[in-house]
Amino acid sequence: MIDRNDVVSPAGALPMLVLRVLQSGILHGYAIAQRIHVLSSEVLAVEEGLLYPTLQKMLRKGWVESEWGVSETNRQVRFYRLTREGRSQLKAELSSYDRITQAIQEVLRTA
Repeated sequence: MIDRNDVVSPAGALPMLVLRVLQSGILHGYAIAQRIHVLSSEVLAVEEGLLYPTLQKMLRKGWVESEWGVSETNRQVRFYRLTREGRSQLKAELSSYDRITQAIQEVLRTA
């Protein structure tokens, strides 16, 4: 069982994670959060209060598109799909992440 204090909220990296998860296919919000949680070996937890405003921002920027549909639990939900602009943004986000990660590693090695 995971202690709630051991679960991390990926606030700064959330757009990148959402774009990457949507690269694999169309998902609704709850499924996006669950996929990130599962793929991170249950380390990352995406709270609704952070996810849905992020998705709205991504819609406005044209990184994702959405359409209403019915979930596997027979609920009316919004499904999100990555756009061409979203694919370009994901590439930029991954490049930036790699640069930052390398810089942090350099500081940790040499400090």
